[in-house]
Amino acid sequence: MRSAAPPVLVRQVRGGIVESEHRGHVVEVDSSGSVVRVVGDPDRVVALRSTIKPFGLIALIEAGAIQAFDLSPADLAIMAGSHSGEDLHVRTLQAIYRRAGLSQQLLACGAEDSPLDTLTAARLARDGERPSPIRHMCSGQHSAAMLLSRLKGWPLETYWQADHPSQTEYLSAVARAFGTPRERLVVAIDGCGLPTCAFPLREIARAYALLAEPDAVPPSDPRRSLAPTLRIVRDAMLANPEMISGTRDRLDGSLMKAIPGRLISKGGQEGLRAFSILEGARRPGSAPTGLVVKIEDGGGHQRASWAASVEALAQAQVLTGQALRVVGRYHRPASLDPHGRAAAEAVAEFDLAPVGELLG
Repeated sequence: MRSAAPPVLVRQVRGGIVESEHRGHVVEVDSSGSVVRVVGDPDRVVALRSTIKPFGLIALIEAGAIQAFDLSPADLAIMAGSHSGEDLHVRTLQAIYRRAGLSQQLLACGAEDSPLDTLTAARLARDGERPSPIRHMCSGQHSAAMLLSRLKGWPLETYWQADHPSQTEYLSAVARAFGTPRERLVVAIDGCGLPTCAFPLREIARAYALLAEPDAVPPSDPRRSLAPTLRIVRDAMLANPEMISGTRDRLDGSLMKAIPGRLISKGGQEGLRAFSILEGARRPGSAPTGLVVKIEDGGGHQRASWAASVEALAQAQVLTGQALRVVGRYHRPASLDPHGRAAAEAVAEFDLAPVGELLG
């Protein structure tokens, strides 16, 4: 028997005509992993892609890299993020390499689709400069593996290979954050060449709830041992949204700046985006949660992921008032004609119902 089609989350509307429909899922869970809001299938299994990055960083921090390489919160944030390849990001990574005695020539992430920042890309093209791997969105993640290899004395040239000890440590850290044995991980290859994993959406949301408040899990939960390290990761990301994404035209950074100190937003490829909603983000004393949005067709040129993410946060009462207005262009992304006129827009329409209402 075929399962029911996922619900439509976003419609592309042109002149009142629905041109396209984007189906998907949204799930929000509390620190215990209980689903509190959902539309679609919370058990849909997806590859983590770049949403894996904050958790893999655990391995580097626990190894003592902050002290060994004098890493700042901004340095940690760029290794947990997917940056835009701006000069700010290049300078940050190059400074890390100088302190660690590493060469950027070791980077094995390639340079495809980099830099993401359109102004930087236009300047490089104008000057006849080809983008190098350091401008790739995943060069921060690759740098974390290089640093761990330098610290442990492991081979540097093969840091990216699945059987390299740096990748074994990285995936072990992810397994701990997700509360699962390392040998049970479902591993795949990400677009940048590093390993990634697959989990049900509810488990991704649970991990991001843990990131929102690492101390919220009971002391008996093995994940509680990660609390000191995850607080470092969380606080570094909150303080440096421009390192998570970029200084302009990126949803993750725009959302985090709209409600500073209350939200972590981390996108992944194929229409996946995860959020850590901190304690008090909705109102004083509100509980921390994790929320995940997945667009089935991979994002509809980003428009569906943008629209659904902002709408989900609005329905979850995280984005309200001025903060919602600040990110309005992502809420109903417009397609412009050559004269700058809005010819079509992506409209998110779904009900992210509290589970108690669904059961009632």
